[in-house]
Amino acid sequence: MLLLWAIICSGIITYFCLTDSSNIPAVNIPNMDKIVHFCFHFGFTFSWILFFKKELKGKAPDDYKAYFISFIFSVFFGITIEILQSVLTTTRQADVADILANAIGALFGVFAAIVLKKQIDRI
Repeated sequence: MLLLWAIICSGIITYFCLTDSSNIPAVNIPNMDKIVHFCFHFGFTFSWILFFKKELKGKAPDDYKAYFISFIFSVFFGITIEILQSVLTTTRQADVADILANAIGALFGVFAAIVLKKQIDRI
């Protein structure tokens, strides 16, 4: 079930990051796109941590492997999406600031998982 949830989150992020941006309503909030990137990768990283913690339970010496794998996966996923935006779309372009927002969101996802470790372990 956790794998399905992580894949669905990844698919939603991929769709919204690669869809024609003219189909997305304009919101006049400064840096809103960076906030969205942060939130996407926070959720992406957190959902993959949940999955990997359950998959690696008993196979890894500690939970940090799940945190590390999820963070690296999120960063590379974000970089790949930025590259695909510049290659596959005409209304979007790659942005280093988006990659930074992605990485910060991923880092906060890891921190949230560490803070919520006891609750996550009960899942």
